[in-house]
Amino acid sequence: MSMLSVRMATPSDLKSLSELFDGYRRFYLQPSDIERARDFISERMARNDSCILVAQQNDELLGFCQLYPSFSSTQTSRIAILNDLYVAESARTQGVGRALMRAAEDLGRNLGLSGLELATAISNATAQDLYEKQGWQRDQEFYYYSKKI
Repeated sequence: MSMLSVRMATPSDLKSLSELFDGYRRFYLQPSDIERARDFISERMARNDSCILVAQQNDELLGFCQLYPSFSSTQTSRIAILNDLYVAESARTQGVGRALMRAAEDLGRNLGLSGLELATAISNATAQDLYEKQGWQRDQEFYYYSKKI
């Protein structure tokens, strides 16, 4: 069995990455729509407005994470939002999520970011356990709000 590698996604990954992204969306109770997933990922790549890391073993993509650049006004620094993290069901509990998170942290350091932020569903205890084991801390100071417009 070959080693797991994590790297930046390229346009040649679009088909497999779109399938993973569709799985991610389905996990969050969105209807399956491969075309929509492909269009979204393709646009992110074309506009270069996110960093997408993929975990690969042999010729198969096993997972991905997507980071969006942002800023912290209070810290007056650049940060990234780790918005998406997904591992194919067949590859879970094999260290893929951990490898993606470490690669995201390395990327953040290399880009000179002051930190990374993420959010997950309150019911996603598996992800929360992974984050906490990687040294992430749940915010105890702020509430985050959202509004659909």
